[in-house]
Amino acid sequence: MKTIIQIVLWIACIGLGYLIYKSVTGPIEFNKVKVERFAKVVSNLKDIRNSQEAYKTVNGKYAKDFNSLVTFVDTGRYVITQQRDSSYMEFDKIYQIDLLKEVKIIDTLGFVSVKDSLFKADDRYKSMMNVPGAPGGEKFEMKADIIEKSGYKAPVFEAKVEKSVILYDQPKDLLSKENAEIGVDEVNGNVIKVGSLEEVSTSGNWPPIYDKKGEQ
Repeated sequence: MKTIIQIVLWIACIGLGYLIYKSVTGPIEFNKVKVERFAKVVSNLKDIRNSQEAYKTVNGKYAKDFNSLVTFVDTGRYVITQQRDSSYMEFDKIYQIDLLKEVKIIDTLGFVSVKDSLFKADDRYKSMMNVPGAPGGEKFEMKADIIEKSGYKAPVFEAKVEKSVILYDQPKDLLSKENAEIGVDEVNGNVIKVGSLEEVSTSGNWPPIYDKKGEQ
C-alpha cells in the first residue's frame, strides 16, 4: 500500500511539474509562433497596399477585388512625366500691350511597368491574397469604397484577416488573450489589417517591429 501511495504521489508531482512548466513555456512558445506568422501576414498586406496605391495612382480609386488588382499589376503602366516652367508673350486687350504669361508644361517621357516597378522578377503578387499558412486556404478579406470626409469624396480600401485564422492551432486561452491585446508593441484587436473603410488611411495596425523584420 505504501508503495502504491508513493507511485501515485510521484505521478501527481510529475503532472504538477509539467503543468507548471507549460504555464511558463506556453506563452513563450505562443509568442514565438505568433511573431513568425504575423510577420508573413504583414508582408502580404504590404504587397497588397503597394499594389492598391499603384492602382489608385493610375485609376483614381482602389480595386474592389483581387482579380482586378492582380490583372492591373500584370498589365498596368505608370506614366513618367516631367514638369517645366515656360513663358510666352500674349496681347492683353485691357492694357493693349503684350504681357509675359508664365505657364507650367507637363511632358510625357515614357511608361514603366507596374509589375517591374513593384516586384521586379518576383511573381509573389499573384498569391498575395492568400493568408500565409492558413489551413483551409483562407484569403484576406478586401473591400474598397468612396467615403466623404469634410465635404470631400475620398477612395478608401481595407484588407484584413482574423487572428484566429493565423493562430488556428494555438491554445484557446492564449488566443483569447491575444484578441484582447491593446498596446503600442502589439497588433491591437482581433484582426490584422491595412487601410480603413472609415478613415482616409493606408496604414496597417501592426507595430514597427514587423516592418523591421521585413527589412532584414
